[in-house]
Amino acid sequence: MNYPSSPNQRWQSWFERDTIVRNLEFFQNFIVISLCIGLFCVMLIRLGEMFLSLLKPINFQAITSDILFVLILVEIFRLLIIYLQEQRISIGAAVEVSLVSALREVILQGVVDIPIDHLLGVCTFLVVLGGLLYLRVWIFQQFEAISITRSESLSQVNTDDASDNQKFRLRRRSPSIEQYPF
Repeated sequence: MNYPSSPNQRWQSWFERDTIVRNLEFFQNFIVISLCIGLFCVMLIRLGEMFLSLLKPINFQAITSDILFVLILVEIFRLLIIYLQEQRISIGAAVEVSLVSALREVILQGVVDIPIDHLLGVCTFLVVLGGLLYLRVWIFQQFEAISITRSESLSQVNTDDASDNQKFRLRRRSPSIEQYPF
């Protein structure tokens, strides 16, 4: 590692693009780690409150609300962990959090007590989120079909004498859906 020899060069090195980006990513990761620790503490507190509420007469709506809230927190925690690992937001995890959050609100209020315009809005929101999940799977299938086609064409060009068993193994390879950045 080269250290700048003069103070002027030292200050200039702080304002290089790579140094700025590296420092900003470090602080951003520090913020995300702080959020993870705080979220974990909130989950423990909510679990403790939920178990203490079981000692009183059972209120199913409150217990269901607490369980769904903890599940939402777990999904957000998972979203933050994926961000730390891959430096991207997982669309699938974000859509799942939104789905559970919307359903939690409907369960808390009760379907019968929700005004019809709010219920139609929630239904539209759920249809859009479901469409996003479907679109994500459809795009994954399209990428998979393209990669199979490319691997087959490359294997035919490189080795025309490959056995059927090797071609079958190429076709059977299925990467996970989390591989693709969408």
